[in-house]
Amino acid sequence: MKSIPQHVSIIMDGNGRWAKARGKERVYGHIEGVESVRACLEAAVEEGVKYLSVYAFSEENWNRPEAEVMALMELMFQSMKKEFKTFMDNNVRFMVLGNRARLSENLNAAIDAMMAETSVNTGTTLILFLSYSGKWDILQAMKKAAASLSAQEFQQMELQDFDRYLVTAGIPDPDLLIRTSGELRLSNYLLWQSAYTEYYFTDTLWPDFRKPQFREALEEYARRDRRYGKVK
Repeated sequence: MKSIPQHVSIIMDGNGRWAKARGKERVYGHIEGVESVRACLEAAVEEGVKYLSVYAFSEENWNRPEAEVMALMELMFQSMKKEFKTFMDNNVRFMVLGNRARLSENLNAAIDAMMAETSVNTGTTLILFLSYSGKWDILQAMKKAAASLSAQEFQQMELQDFDRYLVTAGIPDPDLLIRTSGELRLSNYLLWQSAYTEYYFTDTLWPDFRKPQFREALEEYARRDRRYGKVK
């Protein structure tokens, strides 16, 4: 491929429908979806993608049935412990971004430990967006900026200055955003950061999205002509 995106982000959608089609509870779809994350991370490492981010749990997802939310949080907790050796063996840095104040003490402790241990790794960075929403991100960035700047500095702030107040400060904006399961919307995800992102939509349900599908998305990206509003 002539062009490998530096940052690929994925809205993982379709776990519940995948499980329902097989006569199983929704949680089985989430469990199988973890395997898709692993497969896409392996492909990202192999292809030289520096950042792979996944939309794991939105702020709106807190409105789901309590049993499903608890199962998802436990799945994330267990998955982090299980994948630690894989991250270290493959030089993967792990990050979690979002409104972590809503997460349990145990889950936050596990996240902090995983992020600290993998911070020495210099290969692909896997970012889990957890309890995140784009509108929340912009609002909290505005509050940070207002609290740290004088009125004059706030008025003089440029677009590039605002980036450092977002939770993604220091992380390049996504070059490619993939959404699975045939849905054609952003669902309140990376609203600021995806202003010039290339979108790729597929009907494939997330548990069926593996290395071949990930590489198909990269190939489609390589065929795009990114002009950023300019004329070439």
